[in-house]
Amino acid sequence: MKIGILGAGSWALALSVLLESKKHDVTLWEHDQKSIDLILEHREHPIKLPGVHVPESVVISNKMADAIVGAELVVIAVPAQFVRMTMKAIVAAIVPEDISAVTGWVIVAKGIENGTNALLTEVITQEVPQISMAQIGVLSGPSHAEEVGRKIPTTVVAASENIELASIMQEAFTTETFRVYTNTDIVGVELAGSVKNVIALAAGACDGLGFGDNTKGALLTRGMVEMARLGRVMGANEHTFSGLAGFGDLITTCFSKHSRNRKMGELLASGLSLEDALKRMTMVAEGVTTAKSVYDLSVKLDIDMPITTEIYRVIYEGKNAKQAVMDLMTRESKPERR
Repeated sequence: MKIGILGAGSWALALSVLLESKKHDVTLWEHDQKSIDLILEHREHPIKLPGVHVPESVVISNKMADAIVGAELVVIAVPAQFVRMTMKAIVAAIVPEDISAVTGWVIVAKGIENGTNALLTEVITQEVPQISMAQIGVLSGPSHAEEVGRKIPTTVVAASENIELASIMQEAFTTETFRVYTNTDIVGVELAGSVKNVIALAAGACDGLGFGDNTKGALLTRGMVEMARLGRVMGANEHTFSGLAGFGDLITTCFSKHSRNRKMGELLASGLSLEDALKRMTMVAEGVTTAKSVYDLSVKLDIDMPITTEIYRVIYEGKNAKQAVMDLMTRESKPERR
């Protein structure tokens, strides 16, 4: 099977290694020639995914057509806020017939677009009329690139409204160390993967403030309540949030040393400004931009999401992280289930 991957970040590189191990014909598209040259020279990315060898058979190109034309699956691995730009570039570079010929467009980015508050599935269908929801899938779950690239056992979810596409994704990605389940709740899987990054920022803040396991256990549990509230209003299946795309990914992201979002929260809690914290990061922490979109959605849809609200205030209004925690702890008392 020919599979194209749009982007050459850590997750794209890890997936290229995984897919090549199944003898798929893999092409990575990367717009930055310097990044291409770096990967070709070392057959790894020494900053984004050090120590993970990218096989010689994986083609890396700055020509979008190389990754898309003739591909059965195209994996969208650019950061969430660049998906619309990427889809516009596809429309400009690829003829409609070649776009329609792709069986599945697989989103592996996690986030909600700023400004429009659109899910990435919505961004794709808005920009590319040749792509229907039946051609879109989402691959999500507890899956840090650093571990997948080293073949550490990992389990994820392939979600699509089209169960046939979900099954194709399952077959394409499954290996002895990468197990894939199918799910038809694509909205729930998208939301879970996006909102958990916001909660992970809060988890990092807890670490930065020196709080303990009690705090983080409470944070994850109440964070899951917020995810489910948003999902319920947006038409998701609440059971999705207790699965791999929800609790599984939330736990991993909030505790892992590999988590960019947890690290970003820790930096913000140390007193750094958002600008200075971003300078310390070598890769994108999707939760920073997603926090704004999730907060905007909570206001628009009138959903009580207190953790999201406080994280938004820390990031965008300069609120002290410790004060944010105290304000959460001293909110009006209420029943757990409401």
